[in-house]
Amino acid sequence: MSTTSLTSRLPVPAHAARLREALLAADFTADGLLELLGAPAYAALARSETVPALRATRGDSPLETLVRLFLLQRPVSRARAAAALPLEECLEDGWLVLPGAGGDEEVGASVDIRPYGGPDGQDWFIVSDLGCAVGGAGGIGSKEEGVVLGVGGASTTLAGITVRTPVSSALDLGTGSGIQALHAAQHATLVTATDLNPRALDFTRLTLALSGAREAELLQGSLFEPVDGDTYDLIVSNPPFVISPGARLTYRDGGMGGDDLCRTLVREAGERLNDGGYAQFLANWQHVEGEEWQDRLRSWVPRGCDAWIVQREVQDITQYAELWLRDSGDHRADPEAYAERYEAWLDEFEARKTKAVGFGWITLRRSAAVASGAVEPSIVVEEWPHPVEQPLGDTVRAHFERQDYLRTRDDAALLADHFTLAPEVVQEQVGLPGAEDPEHVVLRQNRGMRRATKVDHVGAGFAGVCDGTLSAGRILDAIGQLMGEDPVLLRDRTPQAIRLLVEEGFLLPSSPV
Repeated sequence: MSTTSLTSRLPVPAHAARLREALLAADFTADGLLELLGAPAYAALARSETVPALRATRGDSPLETLVRLFLLQRPVSRARAAAALPLEECLEDGWLVLPGAGGDEEVGASVDIRPYGGPDGQDWFIVSDLGCAVGGAGGIGSKEEGVVLGVGGASTTLAGITVRTPVSSALDLGTGSGIQALHAAQHATLVTATDLNPRALDFTRLTLALSGAREAELLQGSLFEPVDGDTYDLIVSNPPFVISPGARLTYRDGGMGGDDLCRTLVREAGERLNDGGYAQFLANWQHVEGEEWQDRLRSWVPRGCDAWIVQREVQDITQYAELWLRDSGDHRADPEAYAERYEAWLDEFEARKTKAVGFGWITLRRSAAVASGAVEPSIVVEEWPHPVEQPLGDTVRAHFERQDYLRTRDDAALLADHFTLAPEVVQEQVGLPGAEDPEHVVLRQNRGMRRATKVDHVGAGFAGVCDGTLSAGRILDAIGQLMGEDPVLLRDRTPQAIRLLVEEGFLLPSSPV
């Protein structure tokens, strides 16, 4: 794949509809690529490994031509390009350029165009700088300050956890190549996309146009500066969250000390949300000596908001520094220069007493009841490094709905309510082989967060008969009679366990919130 070099003149979307028609006619889609390349070569592209795809595109079909041009960044003859694309329009608009080495007989791509499948089967295209569609094991290897990346793991993670309900307004803060704005355009009446890098706004315009999406309001500036005073129903951001010594690369380095950029973004988001609105971010945070990381993150939550914060990964400072030094290609530089940069990262962490760095998801929900003081905010901070099932937008929304339910129910109201067991929850019994009774019983979810929780025999029996027919209290009375236990004592000790099963999504309230 060609090394990254910023195109001085980016394409214009004047004939984007014609180009989109040609791409779709050639089956230049996520499904089409998988069929052409095969699963191994397709997966290799996601690791920035191009040899398998090169071997799979030795023919001259339009689809193979497009893969060579836009994914592998190899020049092709004008005749091949003309057979696959509206050549003159692509040259005029700047999607294709004359590389020079092959004279006028060859053309090359000016940008990377990557097929991307939408959540409802849409065929979308993400436009980014050449060589920057994804980051492989060695990173994108770019030291270009204004480079704009395409789709990576962080982008798809944020898209997957975002709550997708119809809204009037959405803000994509730090839009990059526009993937979050593209998703938001499917369920928001008005989408605003901002970025400190003006090239990112141009790429977002191209991504939206080539994907057949509505135009967005595009504003240049840092954090919330471009939208001062405006409020939104949804805010999403995959910000430049890397904790680094300095701000070398706009796409990843926030330019503030430590995790101050993420903290500032979260704290300022509360007043930018309409009532009931969500703000969802990816973030890095410091693990500082003498401080609980959970307390650090709780202090970020703005007034008037509920929050759910999930730490997905933790790296010690050496692992973290090495990851991002590889990302920018410093590991391929002069050994002395690499060692000097490595020292700078460690010096920064030592000065801030940082022992590790966490990565995860932060979701805020604005609540009028919380803002008024009528109810206490629900702030859940947890570590969950286990596999989950994306998309999780519905799971995130349901989490906050359950919090609303639980804080309006005392124990008496809880026992009067009816519950159903969530779909695809299974029971596992753990114990020694041949033992008459299991040592403990585990309820496990096979969807969403895929949680597991240990329950006693009463909890297992209670969950097993929750079909919405009987109230929780009547179920406990029946269990007490069956097991010879005092039903009054059962009613006293069981509500806490019921609350936990509801909070974690194993039991669904049948009563309205």
